[in-house]
Amino acid sequence: MVEPTGLRARKKARTRDAIADAAISLFLAHGFDQVSVADIAAAAEVSKPTLFRYFTAKEDLLLHRFADHQGEAARVVRDRQPGISSLTALHRHFRAGLDRRDPVTGLNDHPVVLTFHRMVFTTPSLAARVSQYMLDDEEALAAVLGDDITARLQAAQVIAVQRVLARTNWQRLVAGQTADEVYPEAVADADRAFALLQTGTRDATDTGSREIPPRASTH
Repeated sequence: MVEPTGLRARKKARTRDAIADAAISLFLAHGFDQVSVADIAAAAEVSKPTLFRYFTAKEDLLLHRFADHQGEAARVVRDRQPGISSLTALHRHFRAGLDRRDPVTGLNDHPVVLTFHRMVFTTPSLAARVSQYMLDDEEALAAVLGDDITARLQAAQVIAVQRVLARTNWQRLVAGQTADEVYPEAVADADRAFALLQTGTRDATDTGSREIPPRASTH
């Protein structure tokens, strides 16, 4: 009897979730470097070859939640409403993430989320993997924006802004503030950051100023 495609897909999704949940529980309890792939496979009751069919690297067992957001900036721009600029759509999307305390914005003070972020930011192999995710996001966004040098520069700036905002929010939470306390400042930071993207390198609060080019040498 051939198993229906929908049932197979659901079983695969359940297995993937079970492996990831087992991995994250072990990582949070013991630390990323102290847990082996064999430990995770045993906890999830699967073989190592089965585990690697779902996750190609140990880092992906922890970072699959980041992977769920891969290409998100490109999707926001591609699916924006007519008449809405790319930066406005991205700004609104980030603000909506702050409103719902999306962990990807750094504004989530659940203890497990804080521990998760600390592990990611302080483990070199995880930080490197996140950097690769961001480079992939940058390329995807640039492709949607036009894939010329202007699009690539703008995409790099947007992804960098989102990274800095998220890490700044997380650092405030680690320092002892609650997400609700940080929220107004996080919103103000996001508004300022996207205003700077709109105006270029000029200070967003000084829109009347213009940079004076250097005088040509007379020698």
